[in-house]
Amino acid sequence: MRLPVVPEISPRVAEVFALGQQRGNNPAAFSKVGDCGSTPTWFLGDFDRGERFYSLGKYDYLEGVIAFYAGSFDRTSLAARSAFNASSVLTPLWANRAECEPNESPLACEYRRHKPALAFITLGANDVYHLGNFETEMRKIITYSLEQGIIPVLATKPDNVEGDHSVNAIIARLAGEYQVPLWNYWLAVQDLPNHGLQEDGAHITWASNHFDDPLTLQSGWAMRNLTALQVLDATWRALELDSSTTD
Repeated sequence: MRLPVVPEISPRVAEVFALGQQRGNNPAAFSKVGDCGSTPTWFLGDFDRGERFYSLGKYDYLEGVIAFYAGSFDRTSLAARSAFNASSVLTPLWANRAECEPNESPLACEYRRHKPALAFITLGANDVYHLGNFETEMRKIITYSLEQGIIPVLATKPDNVEGDHSVNAIIARLAGEYQVPLWNYWLAVQDLPNHGLQEDGAHITWASNHFDDPLTLQSGWAMRNLTALQVLDATWRALELDSSTTD
């Protein structure tokens, strides 16, 4: 609960990135792995749709990272789908048969097709009913990502549906163990009205991505997109990437 929203980036991240470059990953691409909240309509899609859909205000330093990763924001991930949990992304049954190979999981398919340098892993909301499997499946996701030279950015969830914050505790512990970035979104929404949640205590409040409007930043979704950009920016800067990296 006390870990920062935007993490310090460990040296392990550069090692994973270097492996990914050896494997042919795109340094200017990222993927999303999660449920419906990781689809472009909700998560980051506006930043590929032009400035009519967002404004940065005092966060205009984020223009650089938005330009660098253009094309990934509004892309529909093959590993992000309504009701997905940690087990789903590893199960070939749930893969898009039009895009994926036989016996290929959604995660493996997404990584093969998009070849990202990093991936936002936003799982846990649908795992509260399968807590016994969550840590085991998350370890598989993290390990597979690292083996592919893809930096897994683990995100905490904003709610506490399970009642004891155990999901976020697992996510934070695994981020520390594997030395991968932790995006502590839970902390980011603690000062928002109702902690950025709707009345059901699970779904996030919505507003557009106009960060120059103080009222917008009182919503869970605007804060989610802003802090995700900040984490992406911190990773990008730590890796010292620029346009020449993709030449």
